[in-house]
Amino acid sequence: MMGHISDFGISKITSVICSTTNATSTGTYKNSSTTMKGSIGYIAPVAEYGMHGHVSTEGDMYSYGILLLEMFIGRRPTDSKFQDGHTLHNYVKTSLLEQVMEVIDQRLLLKSDESGKLIKECITAVLEIGVICSMESPKDRMKIREAVNELCSIKNLLLREAGQ
Repeated sequence: MMGHISDFGISKITSVICSTTNATSTGTYKNSSTTMKGSIGYIAPVAEYGMHGHVSTEGDMYSYGILLLEMFIGRRPTDSKFQDGHTLHNYVKTSLLEQVMEVIDQRLLLKSDESGKLIKECITAVLEIGVICSMESPKDRMKIREAVNELCSIKNLLLREAGQ
């Protein structure tokens, strides 16, 4: 598994670069054109930037969601399995209800609890966060504060159970 954390924050960096190089005659800065940069599969859908005309933190949340899914599934969004309209996001979303244990990276199960119930619940919760963060529409994505709070709750549950 290889995370592409370099994609995070690129929207802010790119926006600042474009803003500072596009000075107007009044001395103010205007972001009149934006160049999108990022890794294929991790960058938010192109239509998002066509609608808004600028980069956003919601785009970073999309990348974060895809990274979460990649870490727990063990497949990149550019995997040959995801062609012809199939995506990592949709693969996980359709598997959440009944097949979550079949699609996750099996290396995550080496130290599971006896029944596997707690691990399944926690992995499902993390994958749900990844799916929500990587929704196609920016307004449907979870905010970073919510994602962090949810992930901390999952971690605390695992730590409490491990302490028993």
